[in-house]
Amino acid sequence: MSEPGLTLSVVIPMFNEEAVIPLLVQRLRPALDGVGEPYEVVAVDDGSRDATYAVLQGVRRTWPQLRIVRLRRNSGHQAALNAGLMSARGAYVASIDADLQDPPEKIPEMLELARTQGLDIVYGVRSDRGTDTRFKRWTAGAYYRLMRRMVGRNVPSQGGDFRLLSRTTVEALRELPERAPVLRLLVPWIGFPSGQVSYVREERAAGSTKYPLRKMIMLAVDSITNFSAAPLRLATWLGVSGMAISAVLVVMGLIAYARGTVVPGWSSLFLAVLLLGAIQLLCLGLLGEYVGRLYTAVQNRPAYFIASDTESSPARVPASRTAVEDSLGERVTL
Repeated sequence: MSEPGLTLSVVIPMFNEEAVIPLLVQRLRPALDGVGEPYEVVAVDDGSRDATYAVLQGVRRTWPQLRIVRLRRNSGHQAALNAGLMSARGAYVASIDADLQDPPEKIPEMLELARTQGLDIVYGVRSDRGTDTRFKRWTAGAYYRLMRRMVGRNVPSQGGDFRLLSRTTVEALRELPERAPVLRLLVPWIGFPSGQVSYVREERAAGSTKYPLRKMIMLAVDSITNFSAAPLRLATWLGVSGMAISAVLVVMGLIAYARGTVVPGWSSLFLAVLLLGAIQLLCLGLLGEYVGRLYTAVQNRPAYFIASDTESSPARVPASRTAVEDSLGERVTL
């Protein structure tokens, strides 16, 4: 829920980012201090195995606006991002990755655009991805073209998870029943008034990428199955095509039998069996993806568990006057 008087929340999911945190603070803090309004930075530690949490605690000693939400285990980038959004309390909520490929200096510009034009969503759109590899640019382009065909033209062609949301948008996301939302598609699907801020994508400031090819493929699979039944229709059309090919092969087999050349037809029969077997396995796999997601939805297990939140930590209370309530309801000051 929002907190009166708090203008901006900045959500940053982190996983093993100890090397980049000092560089991030050097750029993010001046940008937010320059806004001149109350803000908070919600750093979500997604079960890091390095010193990420310790480094964040050290930064918090000199940066009171920093808030640390620690998850009990690694739940994934989208789950950590969602945990931050649901915990944020600002009238506007920005999200940005910790690797500094998206410039934090654009956040005040996004906030200004949202206010002046009455927008609920402001996307950070990459105008130049020259720092990415050719393979990454090609796969990203293919992903966004496919998503725009499925979800609609509201999906920005080069927009990731760098965006600004109004409190109204965050509350709308909270009401949706998605257990593991793909926010880069769910936010455009809402269709609230939106705008864009363009920027040049930079190289990762430190550390290694947290989105290798395997996770990119899983993101694409989750995006497709969460927002479209097209793969099931593909399975139907593959079945129809397989039946048509089988009918042609049956006719060819009958002709070969009539001519007495059954043995030479072994190759075509072998290929037909392989083709139909592959189509059947593909269709079963597609059905399995959807059945698995239905099974997960029925279980209704949470996507993440919050271990601690410095917002409720005693660190926010002066150490010399910590007040607690004893079992009899009497106020005791330590």
